Amino acid sequence: MGFESFLGNPHAVHTLRQMLANDRVPGALIFSGLEGVGKKTLALMFAKAANCERRKSGGDDFCGECPRCRKVEGMIAASREDLERRREIKDAARRVEGLVYFDVQLIEPLTRFILVEQVRRLRSAAFSHPFELPHNVFIIDSAQSIHWQATDLLLKVLEEPPPTATFILICPNASELRATIRSRCQRVRFTVVADEIIARLVGEGKAGGPPSADGKELAIRLADGSIARAKTLDLDDYRRRRQPWLDYLGALAIEPGAGPPDWDKIFEATRTLGRDRGEFEAALRVGYALAHDLIHSLLGRPERITNLDLLARLQAWSTRLGFERISRLKEGLDEAYRLQVRNTNPQMGLDALAVGAVETAPGARAGPIR
Repeated sequence: MGFESFLGNPHAVHTLRQMLANDRVPGALIFSGLEGVGKKTLALMFAKAANCERRKSGGDDFCGECPRCRKVEGMIAASREDLERRREIKDAARRVEGLVYFDVQLIEPLTRFILVEQVRRLRSAAFSHPFELPHNVFIIDSAQSIHWQATDLLLKVLEEPPPTATFILICPNASELRATIRSRCQRVRFTVVADEIIARLVGEGKAGGPPSADGKELAIRLADGSIARAKTLDLDDYRRRRQPWLDYLGALAIEPGAGPPDWDKIFEATRTLGRDRGEFEAALRVGYALAHDLIHSLLGRPERITNLDLLARLQAWSTRLGFERISRLKEGLDEAYRLQVRNTNPQMGLDALAVGAVETAPGARAGPIR
């Protein structure tokens, strides 16, 4: 147990270990980078290392087993439980009543924002001496969501942080934070996780064992460097969501002059895609990925294609569809998303898109629509 168990981003781990070894832990850090690469996990590890009983002066690691390390783990678990409980409260004003922060605390948005009262309580806890541990660590996840009225409060804390506290602000992009906040924090950048690490995680612990070589390559592309996505990715579910799009695109990408498309197949695909509104957003992401793949295929950039297991089909379809119709497909997906947001049946947008795509196809005949 220790930092060696962290996957990926060795430069970020090295930076933190150097701080610990030199006993120069800054009062505030920004962890920025892609979602799902382990920023929160490494923040928790750092909190353990800052408090570990077995870490001597000049040490740069933690044991994960001593009472303090276990205490940190328990505090984070309690923080998460409290956040979940508060999010279930319908009255937003009541969600912040009776906030109690531990020596190591996870702070996340309770609404769309991290609220003023959350930051006010954070400030109070930071300037109180730690109760059970030698060092306070406050992990602010989605720090870009701090309400603008709360940023001045946070800034006052960061200007003169107490010596017994470290603040870790987690966000996808540090530029989303106010410049005055960025200037008072040391930034630790996270990048995508290497493909070989993602490949080890794909299918880990899932029924049926690891996927085939083609499936593993597809999973690596879908994970896009994110450990979280690699661990939760279900290839069977993805292929299930993808199939209606393949039916839809295959029926549209007919040879010029080949006659009318198979409208029954097209409308069956749109019915399947629009049937469950709760799943439509996830299905739409698959559609966007295929549209981007068609563009990359047309431009001769196979290294950027996500659905690499469909390369031959994508190349044939992109040639038949052409850039204009693929661009219209992307615009149609945007419209389907807007219809879904407005609580209108998104199938209407997909049907209209199919009709328009056939009408603009060179030499194509729409034929009767039943």
